[in-house]
Amino acid sequence: MKLSVIVPVYNMAADDKLIHCLDSLEAQTVSDSEIEIITVDDRSTDDSYRILCDYEKKYPSRFKAYRCPVNLHQGGAKNLGLAHASGEWIGFIDADDWVTNDYYERLLSKAEETGADMVGCDYSLVDEYTFTPGQVVHNNTPAQTGVMDEEKYRLLLLDTGSLVVKIYRRRIIFGENEEELKVSDDGRVHVFPENIFYEDNAVSNTWMLRVKHFEYIPEPLYYYYQHDSSTVHTISKKNLEDRIVAGRQLLDEAKTKGYIETYHDEIEFLYTVLFYVNTLFSAMPKRMHIKGCYGFTRDLAREMKAAFPGFENNRYYCERIHPEEKKLISMQMKNHLLFYIYYRLLWLYRDMKR
Repeated sequence: MKLSVIVPVYNMAADDKLIHCLDSLEAQTVSDSEIEIITVDDRSTDDSYRILCDYEKKYPSRFKAYRCPVNLHQGGAKNLGLAHASGEWIGFIDADDWVTNDYYERLLSKAEETGADMVGCDYSLVDEYTFTPGQVVHNNTPAQTGVMDEEKYRLLLLDTGSLVVKIYRRRIIFGENEEELKVSDDGRVHVFPENIFYEDNAVSNTWMLRVKHFEYIPEPLYYYYQHDSSTVHTISKKNLEDRIVAGRQLLDEAKTKGYIETYHDEIEFLYTVLFYVNTLFSAMPKRMHIKGCYGFTRDLAREMKAAFPGFENNRYYCERIHPEEKKLISMQMKNHLLFYIYYRLLWLYRDMKR
């Protein structure tokens, strides 16, 4: 099999979101003998699994439907899908997104033409079902492409782009020794962390450093559907805690895989943003009302400082973090109580001015 596409699914039946995704995969111009669509239901409570089974019955040479034993979040669903993937290439797609009918053919062709082992493209943000591009997001840049060297690795680590808007040679995901991967009792391979959101962040750096040649098509072939229930638009204490876990795993991966020293500045910055900055400024707004916010953000700052005491001097931090955020972070690092009171008063003042 040339290509395995894994579709993790949880409660995507409403508004035909899942159907739009699956229809775009059924329409792919890659032949049935070269593509398998591995759909994995993560114990949905709606009609998602029934829809997946319908597509498997209607298109048995293209679609396969599986179901997780319990709800495992996207990481667990992807792991189960990977256990059944036989493709030389692996792709992923979110179950509420869709792609142009030549999406996978063009990515595979680009790989064959250039010898690349990872190929990506741009994507379009849309808020309705359409194949007319909306806001185009440049998922990568030409400077990151070609045969990899240390500078290109640094660029890829800093701006990896969305993992779903790419295809990968099998070894990038599974590693050189696939047979050594841990396997659960039900056959899931342990590639992604399970039971958390932001599972991609925990593995992306290791994947990027396994790439030997990256190519990129600067066209929006992937449609990223924007709606209120998507993970990126949902903030809860669970999401924030999962972001912390993903940050810890990102750092642990860098240490255990042995690339923390070579790419220290890049890993420090990525950890700072994922683990600390984004979590802090998601937790602090009054509208969040997360229980124990004071202690939560205090402990967050302490762990950040313990992991990377000099993170405020990181060159990427200095260049990329907003000046107001840097000011607030500096305040918190000196005195958490002062920071907390100042931040609350600042937003109370801004709310009163609206």
